[in-house]
Amino acid sequence: MVCSADQKTQELVALAQDGDVSALERLYRVYGERVRWMVRFRMGKVLRSKLESMDVVQDVLIHALQGLERFTYTNEGDFVRWLTKITQNAVRDHLDRLHAGKRDVRREVALTGPGSATGGGFRRALEGLDTTTPSVIVSKREDLARLAAAIDELKPEYRDVIVLTKIEGLSYKEIGQRLGKSPDAVRMLVPRAMAELTTVFMTI
Repeated sequence: MVCSADQKTQELVALAQDGDVSALERLYRVYGERVRWMVRFRMGKVLRSKLESMDVVQDVLIHALQGLERFTYTNEGDFVRWLTKITQNAVRDHLDRLHAGKRDVRREVALTGPGSATGGGFRRALEGLDTTTPSVIVSKREDLARLAAAIDELKPEYRDVIVLTKIEGLSYKEIGQRLGKSPDAVRMLVPRAMAELTTVFMTI
């Protein structure tokens, strides 16, 4: 019988909480790439020129794995949301250190990734964001880079709803609470945001 992603994650978390180092390493491999994309969008395209995203990713995963004994597993969604919260705190800490160092990054020119547009690439990139399997995401890295550049170009409302649904895996209710909207409003917003993302993606 094939175990679901939820069952595999639950097993790895339980093993890691018992001190299994290999389980910790597997959790790192499975969720490291997803955390990287959380960090990327939380940082924003301007601040990415001043912060090394992989340093933030390592901070997130180190804090998460060190704090596993305080985490009660219910499902994979809760585990991802837990990682998301740690990600938000880590990014905020790094930004605070940047500001404390009086580094003015607001005048910097952001970098965007070039690439040719294909409809198939867009679909593959979205599939990559929906999975927590790193091999699948890595195999679509070029499409994901283009997708990230496209998301950067969206207006904040569209960008937020896509990141919250596709990367952080929140429910419509949770997104509504975050954005100050009703679940029905979020449900209607998602397809509009995806349609705009498709248009932008095809021009990159």
